[in-house]
Formats: sequence, C-alpha cells, structure tokens
Amino acid sequence: MGLFDFLKKKDDAPRAGAGVRARPNPALAAGPVTRLALDTEAERERQREIARATAAKIDEIELAMASDIFDDDAWSGSRRPPAAVAGSAATPPADQNTDMLLGPDDLPDAAVAPSSTPVVEEAAILYANDQLEAAALLLRTSLKERNGGAGERQPWWMLFDLYQILGQEHEFESIAIDYASQFETSPPTYHPVAAASRTLLGPALDNQFAGAIPTVSLSGNLDDDTHTRVQLARAQAASASPLVRFEFQAVARVTPQGCALLLDALQALRKAGRELVLAGADHLVAVLRPMLAIGDRGPGEAPWLLLLELLLLTNREKDFEETAMDYCVTFEVSPPSFEAPPHLAVSLAAASPVAAAATASDRFLLPAFVRGDCATLLAAIADHATRHPTLVLDGSRLARIDYTAANALAGHLRAMAADDRDIVLRDLNHPVAALLRLLGAGERVRLYAHKY
Repeated sequence: MGLFDFLKKKDDAPRAGAGVRARPNPALAAGPVTRLALDTEAERERQREIARATAAKIDEIELAMASDIFDDDAWSGSRRPPAAVAGSAATPPADQNTDMLLGPDDLPDAAVAPSSTPVVEEAAILYANDQLEAAALLLRTSLKERNGGAGERQPWWMLFDLYQILGQEHEFESIAIDYASQFETSPPTYHPVAAASRTLLGPALDNQFAGAIPTVSLSGNLDDDTHTRVQLARAQAASASPLVRFEFQAVARVTPQGCALLLDALQALRKAGRELVLAGADHLVAVLRPMLAIGDRGPGEAPWLLLLELLLLTNREKDFEETAMDYCVTFEVSPPSFEAPPHLAVSLAAASPVAAAATASDRFLLPAFVRGDCATLLAAIADHATRHPTLVLDGSRLARIDYTAANALAGHLRAMAADDRDIVLRDLNHPVAALLRLLGAGERVRLYAHKY
C-alpha cells in the first residue's frame, strides 16, 4: 500500500477539537532519498504537511484508546506486557510472570527476539568494530532490496538508532516517511544523542557516570495526592546522587495541580545542577497535548509550563519554540527562552555514596560509552548485584560499546545468571541489543530494547 492510500484511509478519523493545532512531527519530513517522486517542491511540502497532521491525529487516537483499555495503575498508558525472548533459558513459563519482580511500573515493552534477516547480525558486528557509517549503509541498502530487511522492523530500528548516534538528522528523516508507509504507523521522532557518544574515540570510562540512581515512578493519575508527593520527595531527598531517573510511561491522566508539583520538582533539580534521566517523556508529552489549546486558559499555566520543561529537558528546541509561542499567545506573556540542559560528567567512584542509599527499585545505569577493558564497570555491577535479588541494568544512555567490552559484559552477565540470578537489561538501543544477543547474552539474560 502506498503512502497516499494510507493517508486516504486515515482521512475518516475524527478531527481535533476547535482551537487545537496539529503539531508538526519533524520525523515525518522527507529527505531527498524517498520512494515518492513528487513533481514540485510545493507538492512535496503539501504531502509532508498531510503526513504530519495524520501522524499527530493517529497518536492522539492511540493514546485515547490505550487510556480506555488499560485503566489500572500497572497497565495504564500505552505500555504492553513483555514478549518472551525466544530460545532463552531465562524465559519464564507461560503461567508465570517473573517480570512482576521489577514492580508494576517497571515492565518492559518488548523482548529482543532473534532476527530472520542476516543483515542484522552483520550490522551489529560492524557497529561493534566502530564502523557505524558502514553499518548504516548496509542497513539502508537492505531496505531497498526485495529480499532484504524492508519487511522486518528490526533493521529499520537499528538504522534509526545509528542515525541518531551519528547525529545524522537529515538521513533519519529521509527514511521516516518510508517507515510510516511500509508499516502504516507513525514514524519515530529524532532525538539527538550527546556529542561525546557520537565521537569515535569517545571519552574515557572514568569520565562518565555509572551506578545506581534513585528512581521516581509516577503512574495512574498525576495529581496533588500522596503517591505523587511521596515519589517527588524521594527525588529531592536523594542529595548524594548527581542523577535522578523519572518514569512517566504509566501516567494515564494529569491534573493542573499534579503538573505544578512535577514542574516544581523538575525545575528545582535542574537548577541545582542535577542530571535527569527521563523515561517515557514522549508519553507524558502526548498526555499533556490534548489538554492544551491556543487561547484556552482553562487548564492554567502549569500544564503549559510542564510541557515546555519536558521539551527543554529532552533537547527538542524546535518543538519548544513552537509551543512557547502558543503559550505566549494564550497568556499574553513573553515566551520563555530555550536553554539546552547541561550534561554532567561524574566519575564512577562518585557513584559509591549513591549505592549506600539505593533501594530495590533503583537500576544500575550503564555509561554512554564503553570500550576495551571495562573491569571497573563489571566490578561495580557485581557490587550492585549483591544488594538486589533482581539485577536491572539500564541501557538508556548506552550509545556505544565495542566488541571487546560487549563480549566481556556478556560473559560476566552469563556467569552471574548461572547462579539462578534474575538479570534484565532494559532500554537498550537496537544495535547494542542485537550485538549482545549475537554474543550469547540472551541465553540467560533478558534483553529489552527501547520501543519505537
């Protein structure tokens, strides 16, 4: 089915309410390499606008459907129960759900399953040997071949991740509209990766943070209630940690009062120089969007300002500026300015005070870059595991890992899992997930890549 047929099919969806402006999605902007041969630049731009508006409406409808179906704290929002890793010795029986050990708000989206496309393993090996450009070219070429990876999503996901690691936004956007046409879904949004992770030489391991971080899990209704206040108080109390993790995936609804509480907490932590790891920020943005309409002051300023704070913390400058202008028009005030959040570099040794105050819900955050001898990192993981019956490693910031380090990490985790320890790697990028599975980590360890 072509893109135009897909857009026509979605044309019958109900339109947004009066005053709600369709938000442009930069990931839908087509680059010069697409399957569509439009006659003029004006026609090309017109079709892009149609695709953007349609994707925004699809997201709004899917969010509403998810909120209606999953109306409890554990499964609210757009999250889905995990699929088991095929062929994994650590896979639980069908009548058991060992993922509940992670807590109701810590369930992964989907497990890494074997790929039937050889290009996935080939690209993973190139990635492991610092040949990211070659890996991206291999994947991009396979998507054009009839018997290549175009019909399977994993090559697309790996390519999206590689383009973000390399900082190639134009290339990312050029395949986004092809992805939407191929799978009849909204394409992912481009999120730039820190420049340090894009550098081939990269920073040394001892200039990065790795270790346990306090986790604030918000779920259900974000309101001025006891649960919200207790969770946010925990973030303020963790003064020894330079990083704090927030989880928003399970938030189903928000109130202006809850927005004000969360806004105050995020701004206080940011102004204090703390680095924030935001899981599910896009989901919370999608929950906030339907509340806001240009010219409608009913919800108050707090939801608008919380949305702006989330866009700032996720470094989405273009989206921030557009929303700031809408806020300015609505409340007749000067728009806030965009200031990119600072990226702190904390040594591994500085993580030791955090470990003393860690709780069972805290994850071990892997660094952005791991290369060569990673004995210090492996020792820190082993120490963290002594205090946690279920070892959860957070790979949300792990952009680069070479073959030597990946092989050492996989072997270390397999040895720890041999003692019947439950080990989970969460929020991995897709090249890392494919590499670790290729190295045998998936035989005893549950691997979960981030969701597109």
